[in-house]
Amino acid sequence: MTEFVLVAGTWLGSWAWHEVVPEVRAAGHGAHPLTLSGLADKQGVPAGQQTHVQDIVGEIERLDLRDVVLVGHSYSGIPVGQAAERIGDRLARVVFVDSNVPAHGESFLSAWPDGRAMVEASMAENGGFWAPLTAADYAGQGLTDEQIVRIVGGSTPHPGATLTEPAVLARPLGELPATYIKCLLDGAEPMADVAELLTGERWRLVELDTGHWPMFSQPRELARMLLSAAMES
Repeated sequence: MTEFVLVAGTWLGSWAWHEVVPEVRAAGHGAHPLTLSGLADKQGVPAGQQTHVQDIVGEIERLDLRDVVLVGHSYSGIPVGQAAERIGDRLARVVFVDSNVPAHGESFLSAWPDGRAMVEASMAENGGFWAPLTAADYAGQGLTDEQIVRIVGGSTPHPGATLTEPAVLARPLGELPATYIKCLLDGAEPMADVAELLTGERWRLVELDTGHWPMFSQPRELARMLLSAAMES
């Protein structure tokens, strides 16, 4: 049995995987959605990027999970990519869902120069937190009005230190067995750093014709892709 550990991106918690988890469990596998420190039901817990890495590693060790497919969406690809190399032989595969990926010594913001000023301005106005998106920001991402209401209603401010701390990698990310799911409504091509990783033998690209939040817009199709990725492990 494969154990899927599911980590959503900025502003979200374990609740974001509500429609994906039953699909994974119905196929006979374990599904463990995780809320990172400082978000959702863990609001108020101080958090930097390495806190989030430890959240993931600690949960896998606490539950003594083996044959782990570690799934990171959006921002969470950065802590997930670091956690993947720290759990050793517990790891079966990493799946990056339209996500950022870690680079040693680089932060989320240093890898996103075009958005840095906007995020830093939001953090300055919100006590060090990145304020959640508004409903209008989700237009064109394949979401229904009801799904947008769910996302906006459940989102919580994202702790800024997780965005500014550098990633720490002990070995090249390309050595990990990985699947990258590119959501096409959020851009037809992967980012340059991801494209380079995909040239390696251990990384595989899969495309999904939806927006950046497929756990809401296409949860069943996303679950099928996760299950398919596990079969490659």
